[in-house]
Amino acid sequence: MEPPVETTLGERLLLLSLDDETGAGKESEKVAWAISAASLVELALAGRVDVTDDQVTVVAQAPLGEPTLDAALAEIAGRERPGSTRDWIQRLRKEAVAGASGGLLDKGLVREETKRVLGIFPVRRYPEADGSVEADVRRRLEAVVLHDATSDERTAALVALLHGAKLHRLAFPDAEPREIEAAMARISHDQWSATAVRRVIKAAEDAVAAIIAVTVATTVVTAVS
Repeated sequence: MEPPVETTLGERLLLLSLDDETGAGKESEKVAWAISAASLVELALAGRVDVTDDQVTVVAQAPLGEPTLDAALAEIAGRERPGSTRDWIQRLRKEAVAGASGGLLDKGLVREETKRVLGIFPVRRYPEADGSVEADVRRRLEAVVLHDATSDERTAALVALLHGAKLHRLAFPDAEPREIEAAMARISHDQWSATAVRRVIKAAEDAVAAIIAVTVATTVVTAVS
């Protein structure tokens, strides 16, 4: 049996958001912010960054061998003054999303299709090519959230990112929303083995929630105007 394909948290978030047949993304704006936040969480899990008073600092600069994460780490390390969690989530968004889609393509989990809207504007879609990884991610989420199974840190981190970005329905489209939100909140705030990871997870959750709130408010104001 072949070993399972390793995926980043950002790639898992993108997989959960893509329609298997059409490749169209669901909740694209929220997912993009969550993927960006996932870069910081990955770096914390790997012992590369910490957050103190909401300032992201580098504690180790050894590369991870994951191009998108290594680029993010280098960018954070190269800044003269520490930036806030929200600042970095906004700065890293474009590269993080591109890295997630590129990673899924490189690993053969999706394929790329380009279509034109109104015959003019090119739009990329990512239909499923191999559903085994997404199925495994969903099984783990269901075991942890719905059946109180013990969670590994990466699954708990994925739950926290989904919870912070209000993306509960991507993972559990048919479940009762309030029950799922309560379960995911509990898992998100469980005791983490590393203090730095706990701080980064909490800061990322708060930052993504704040960014999404501002985005929604701006959209409403623009629509009314």
